[in-house]
Amino acid sequence: MRLIDSHCHLDAEEFDADREAVAERAEAAGVAAQIVPATTAASWPKLREVCAARPGLHPAYGLHPVFLDAHHPADLDRLDEWITRERPCAIGECGLDYFIDTLDRDAQAHYFDGQLALAVKHGLPVIVHARRAVDAVIQAIRRAGEVRGVVHSFAGSPEQARQLWERGFLLGLGGPVTYARANRLRRLAATMPLQHLLLETDAPDQPDAQIRGQRNEPARLPSIAEAIATLRGEPVEEIAAATADNARRLFALAD
Repeated sequence: MRLIDSHCHLDAEEFDADREAVAERAEAAGVAAQIVPATTAASWPKLREVCAARPGLHPAYGLHPVFLDAHHPADLDRLDEWITRERPCAIGECGLDYFIDTLDRDAQAHYFDGQLALAVKHGLPVIVHARRAVDAVIQAIRRAGEVRGVVHSFAGSPEQARQLWERGFLLGLGGPVTYARANRLRRLAATMPLQHLLLETDAPDQPDAQIRGQRNEPARLPSIAEAIATLRGEPVEEIAAATADNARRLFALAD
């Protein structure tokens, strides 16, 4: 199988001690490419270096809503310049987080709307974080106009999923789908149109059920593919091939 991890934070400090070994394990497991999204402007240079160090690592640059305190208004202008110079595969990780009460929602919207506008300007997809904020994310996407992308670690309703598909968005599913009690998410994985699905690990976060409580890494992506294949009653090779094709189309990756 040749898999694509559509969301992995390989630049995170959790991988500083053994990043090369982590990348080698991913390749040995059949992970042919990884999309590595940013969180803050300060992280962009390191992310660029990590992705330049070996083939198959594709950077995305953005401003994550959870790290709101690290962002500055000028960061949107810096992001515009960075995208023009670096030509990443996507903008992100961006979005809205209504799970953490202390995050100012107006400030989150300012940065999210700004990044959606940059996505339209540069013709790039967005990688969206939407924790307990899927409706607000959908509204922002509608306001932005012709924008495409993926809502990663999707945990919304079937109706919210349908609205995103109608806008041309894909859904990223990862470790949470492997947990037996994730009934709604597992039903979605079993029935959703395959052309709208991406696989992800979100490593080092969101470990699958087999490594619960441990550091996650991109080599775990086959376990997610296998879980979804079992839920759908389809060969895992078909899930791997279809989701890899979806990722290549969305992020304009070479085969």
